[in-house]
Amino acid sequence: MVHGTLVTDALYGPFAMKLARLLGRPVHTYNRRGRAGSSEQPGGYSAATEVGDLAAVLRSTGSTDVAAHSYGGFVALQAARTGLIRRLVTYDAAVSVAGSLSRRWRPELEQTMAAGQLDHAWAHLVQGLETAGPVSKLPLGALRMLSILSARTRLGAEMRQLLPTALAEMQAVLKADAELQDFTGITTPTLMLSGGWSPAYFAETGRQLAAAVPAIDFALVPGQLHEGPLRPGHRLALTTARFLADDVGLRLRRIRAARHPLGHRFRMGP
Repeated sequence: MVHGTLVTDALYGPFAMKLARLLGRPVHTYNRRGRAGSSEQPGGYSAATEVGDLAAVLRSTGSTDVAAHSYGGFVALQAARTGLIRRLVTYDAAVSVAGSLSRRWRPELEQTMAAGQLDHAWAHLVQGLETAGPVSKLPLGALRMLSILSARTRLGAEMRQLLPTALAEMQAVLKADAELQDFTGITTPTLMLSGGWSPAYFAETGRQLAAAVPAIDFALVPGQLHEGPLRPGHRLALTTARFLADDVGLRLRRIRAARHPLGHRFRMGP
């Protein structure tokens, strides 16, 4: 399970547990670079850094399948281009095709980060990506105030600490911008999912890739926000498990959980 931006793998524990029980095999999570227990993002950090880390996790666990969310979906699709993955499910994959995400980039994000204005930076990031649902539509001033208030919570404080990693990750996505034909070499059976209430650009990219690449399918999951894998509910886990199981007759209620259903948590780096 490859997590998204501004979060750690700990938030995906319940989702990973659901997948493990549905599939009857372990699901492994790991903290990407810049999170507690993992190495910092190195100089020259790029998509290749993350693909190398994912490859290391696959080798260590013996895993062949991947589920990935947001920036994690970007990483997983880059890995699929190298043939590392047997089957892949992404949810709201943050992939830039023909400059599609360049319009989401706010120069003010980098400027406010450099100035140490973390509340301003968070506001520009959220407003640019529109991944916080209706909250993303608030004026910048209101978003800055929300950032100040949320910093008093454990999750809000953690997000503030992870803002530098979000800047590097968004830059990595833009640097890896590609054309549709660059993905046609993917042979990994891939299901790109997007939430019915997620920002529309995720679904647009998924549909474009599915139309251009025979190995890729796209589906919309009704009633799901961008943070779908972090929320309670079973629809998204069920859709993901059915595809990864490669068995339309998956008898979910008869599958017994693996002895250690969640598997192991990994930290990345030397």
